[in-house]
Amino acid sequence: MSEKKIKGSCLCGAVSFSVTPPLKLFQYCHCSLCRKVSGSAHAANIFVKPEQLTWDSGADYVQRYEVPDVKYYATGFCKRCGSPLPWQTKDGRSVLVPAGSLNEDPGLKPKQNIFWESRAPWHIETGELPKFAEFPVKN
Repeated sequence: MSEKKIKGSCLCGAVSFSVTPPLKLFQYCHCSLCRKVSGSAHAANIFVKPEQLTWDSGADYVQRYEVPDVKYYATGFCKRCGSPLPWQTKDGRSVLVPAGSLNEDPGLKPKQNIFWESRAPWHIETGELPKFAEFPVKN
């Protein structure tokens, strides 16, 4: 019995994809490259084998950018809306799936933080911040 595929897409919906479980690893990366590509304090990355990723639609909108002089890192994004999308590592052994690009729960929680010493100097653990269900009430 095969597991249900996990669906994902870009913001504009031009690109959709499926990932077949099991997922290898889910982690937060705080390196400067992941911060740049995510525009955030860290990237939430899930790793799978290349054969576990299927482009369901819009593969022609998927753009890859390889960072020069970096051993493994590249990035993938939608040419139409700029959303981060899955990309294969330069060595070809893994595909990195941006967790935020998934349309449903992957059934796996992050296991670790990597490149912690490289974290943004303004980063604060989310547990230390107030939480609101929606926009906070202005006083």
